[in-house]
Amino acid sequence: MTCSLFHPGLLLILSGLLIPFLSGTKRTIFVLLIPCLALLSVWSMSFGSHCSFNYLGFELTLINLDALSRLFITVFSITVFTGSLFCCKQASSKELAAAFIYAGGAMSVVLAGDLLSLFVFWELMALASTLVIWSAQSKKSLQAGMRYIVIHLLGGVILMCGISAYVNETGSILFTAMQPDSIATWLILCGFLLNAGAPPLTAWLADAYPEASFSGTVFLSAFTTKTAVYVLLRGFPGTELLVYIGLFMIFYGIIYALLENDMRRILAYSIINQVGFMLCGIGIGTEMALNGAAAHAFTHIIYKALLLMSAGSVLYMTGKHKCTDLGGLVQSMPVTAVCGIIGALAISSFPLTSGFVSKSMVTQASVDEHLLWVWLLLQAASAGVFLHAGIKFPWFVFFQKDSGLRPDDPPLNMKLAMIIFAIACVLLGVFPNLLYSMLPYEVNYVPYTAAHVLTQLQLLLFSGLAFFVMLPLMKRTLTISLDFDWFYRRFGKVLSICILENLCRLQTKINRSLSGLILKERLVNKLDIQLSLGMGMSMVMIIFIISLSYLLF
Repeated sequence: MTCSLFHPGLLLILSGLLIPFLSGTKRTIFVLLIPCLALLSVWSMSFGSHCSFNYLGFELTLINLDALSRLFITVFSITVFTGSLFCCKQASSKELAAAFIYAGGAMSVVLAGDLLSLFVFWELMALASTLVIWSAQSKKSLQAGMRYIVIHLLGGVILMCGISAYVNETGSILFTAMQPDSIATWLILCGFLLNAGAPPLTAWLADAYPEASFSGTVFLSAFTTKTAVYVLLRGFPGTELLVYIGLFMIFYGIIYALLENDMRRILAYSIINQVGFMLCGIGIGTEMALNGAAAHAFTHIIYKALLLMSAGSVLYMTGKHKCTDLGGLVQSMPVTAVCGIIGALAISSFPLTSGFVSKSMVTQASVDEHLLWVWLLLQAASAGVFLHAGIKFPWFVFFQKDSGLRPDDPPLNMKLAMIIFAIACVLLGVFPNLLYSMLPYEVNYVPYTAAHVLTQLQLLLFSGLAFFVMLPLMKRTLTISLDFDWFYRRFGKVLSICILENLCRLQTKINRSLSGLILKERLVNKLDIQLSLGMGMSMVMIIFIISLSYLLF
């Protein structure tokens, strides 16, 4: 085994296990120090493999560092630090511990150089993120977390089947670029896409994330979907199918966000929308497009966390999350409002913000490849993003009619976290080379041209005008938007009942057969009794699991 440097992902995982034993100032210092050490660790490494060992004849590589993986580890570390600052005094030790293990799993996936170690940390992410959801300790979070883990364990099974078939076909576990040209690679692609929130199993994100705590949603927004973007960048660049999937996700997110009344669900659907832009870049597959997808993942993690911090602060101070219950909060929560507006401008790709310098690379890549219809749809989508996240969220939460609520801005640590990310959104927008210098390929792109700035401003002004003209239609009511999950929730119940009834009949037949056999042959020795009891208990456990799934779905 060779391991020359300490693993930043394992550092966070081990730290997460220690957090429950700390409290007060010691815990605060600890959770702020660890992500700084992880960032220092990854920037002190040279590119290449640094931690590898043999297992069952395969060489596992836990650290395979290059520009792309360092970019993602950097933004993950920054998010863990700022997210910890945001909730260090309010969140429970269990939630912080789960969040650190979750983040450590994401970092470990990014650094993995082989498919087996990637899969282990992929599953660790699923388990730890479920604990983050359950940390809210409400009935809704319990149910949403159960649905979330079922979907992600399904994705894990699909991914494991694909990896097994891939290893059988190639004899290698090395994680490199591939194409979906076999059953193995198709299964791997499907496993990755499920975590990205691709159709048809898309609703898990908007179903689960808003049920986490005010702080848990910040961590959830950063890692699962962006880790999926990373593995797609690494494993399937230039796969044309991803362009179509990405465009579907873009408009799916816009439509459902416009229909939504819950402020955190608006932002959750917006995650799906923004990941769609990244998948389009990966599908186009040129150096410009891949740089754009990676850069947009970086900026998205920051401005989305900022938006969710702003929404989380409102939830924390008011206890309300529906747009119909909010409004006029700019009067008493000015810091939260300003930071939320900066995040809204960044997600809308407003000039001088981070979203402008990253998303434009993807649209420019579509122009360079003469994909006119893709460019037109991306431009239309940019206007739609401004409608639902750039205007709708801040307008209904901080402006519109006065709700009569007069909460103060949140505690100092929460304000500092929002201010840090707000500054980052502006800093990256004003000085884009800070980001471009970290991208995997050389960047020969200038975002601030007269044509680009004017085109983007025209789009934003038009969509802003459309919003206020159609304002009566934009006002939400207490309605529920049905999604694809309705099918597997409904049919899941029916399937569970059928399985439960058949298992009960099967258990009855087995018990009768065993009883008859025992009486007929007088098999009363200890071994036979243990066998019958073991089979009976196995059936009871199966029935219990199915019943639990039925009740929770």
